[in-house]
Amino acid sequence: MTLLETIIRRKREEVAAARRRASPAASRDAELPPPRDFAAALRGPGLSVIAEFKRRSPSRGLIRADADPATVATVYERAGASAVSVLTDSTWFGGVAADLTTVKRTVGLPVLRKDFLIDVFQLQESQTIGADAVLLIARILDDAALREFIHAAAASGMTALVEVHDERELDRAIDAGARIIGVNNRDLDTLNVDTGTATRLRPQIPMDCVAVAESGIHSREDMTRMRDAGYDAVLIGETLMTADDPAAKIAELTGPDVQRAGRLSPRADRHANS
Repeated sequence: MTLLETIIRRKREEVAAARRRASPAASRDAELPPPRDFAAALRGPGLSVIAEFKRRSPSRGLIRADADPATVATVYERAGASAVSVLTDSTWFGGVAADLTTVKRTVGLPVLRKDFLIDVFQLQESQTIGADAVLLIARILDDAALREFIHAAAASGMTALVEVHDERELDRAIDAGARIIGVNNRDLDTLNVDTGTATRLRPQIPMDCVAVAESGIHSREDMTRMRDAGYDAVLIGETLMTADDPAAKIAELTGPDVQRAGRLSPRADRHANS
């Protein structure tokens, strides 16, 4: 059994337990700020940064056990991040749903819930805790579920960032109606990282979709490579969470020379002419 299969088995148990605990009348906290436009935030000038909050990861292990979500998110916002990603998985990432709610109340940026979402119940929960966007991993959802979850997220006022790792998953995401596509350079089965995955898949992402590169972004050179490939945004986690000065790291990565290089992809040409 791969690590991903182990994670999903555990997640099914967690969702079943959460369903038993949850009140049928549970709804979004009226005191939470209204939904924010995640897609619009990523379409801003330059290469946008989705800065991630997490305490640990399966690949790295413990990162910062005592990290405070409000403090970290405030640093991210002041440093110029366009959005904040919050890991809410407790078993593998040391997160809790309350971390996301804290971030939503603390900063004015759109907040992405990053977790292993396998049940519509989790989408309802995401809205309740204040998520503006949710991560949907194509590898763990079949075609029907992927399409259903994208539409359910939109109906709840949230945006879906659909994560893919290869050509087949990318085609499935597009067919399901994804408008924001994240290419994960990390193979979730092996945990190996290859930034060539993002550069290889970018020409196949329609230009009317927001394109996000995930994992393996550590340096200005990595940022430049993603810029030149035509990405709208990058999602950066461990590089920022392990930095002595996350704000300085963001400044280093997003210097004035890192500008978005737009180019029409072959797939976009085909769609435009269809």
